[in-house]
Amino acid sequence: MNDVVFITGNQNKAEQLAKWLGMSVEHQKVDLDEIQSLELREVVEHKARQAYDIVKRPVIVEDVAMTFTAFNALPGPFIKWFEKGSSLETICRMLDAFDDRSAEARTMYGLFDGEQLYVFEGIMRGTIADKPKGTGGFGFDSIFINEGQPLTRAEMDDDTYSKTSYRIDALARLRAFLQKT
Repeated sequence: MNDVVFITGNQNKAEQLAKWLGMSVEHQKVDLDEIQSLELREVVEHKARQAYDIVKRPVIVEDVAMTFTAFNALPGPFIKWFEKGSSLETICRMLDAFDDRSAEARTMYGLFDGEQLYVFEGIMRGTIADKPKGTGGFGFDSIFINEGQPLTRAEMDDDTYSKTSYRIDALARLRAFLQKT
């Protein structure tokens, strides 16, 4: 499928996608409505269908979720709004009252061809740091410590960052799918 377009306004995400897929992928910024749901798949499906209706060709969309064990299913896909509405420092402080700082981060890519939605998901388990650390990465990387790692994602070197990313498995399946079609 060589006419697919990645829906993002983030040049960095577009470059990373192309690099990890090992192929050129056109990208386009499209303003989409975000539904309110704790179910990441529902958010991705809505975005993909809406984007397809706008650009009239196959699309790839991506969204992320992070859940804190202490908060059950929260913040889920609302993590970006937690970041924008407060700060990563505040998120760390929110967990101070709990013994359990474990968390799970998920990324999901949705490819919609106008008829069928294909979903590719990656999961990263870890903990939330006591305070933000590091200058690399983006989003919640300065507070997330991968399971088995001593540093936040923002403190990792590029090689370790790439090898421990939750995008790896999702993108490998997406790449295999695109190569077959």
